[in-house]
Amino acid sequence: MKGTTNEAIGNAKQGIGKTVGNDRLQAEGKVQEIKGEGQQAMGKAKDAVKDTVNRNL
Repeated sequence: MKGTTNEAIGNAKQGIGKTVGNDRLQAEGKVQEIKGEGQQAMGKAKDAVKDTVNRNL
């Protein structure tokens, strides 16, 4: 959930930054979007490990 939120906020910042011509806001949005994507990937990896462990018990 946290990753999805960061990704959505990052996308919004990028859009607003582009609309108002604020390069810094666009860049901050991109960083936050990438952070959210990383959080989602980490969550999926954790779930995969848990599933593997549970299947082998």
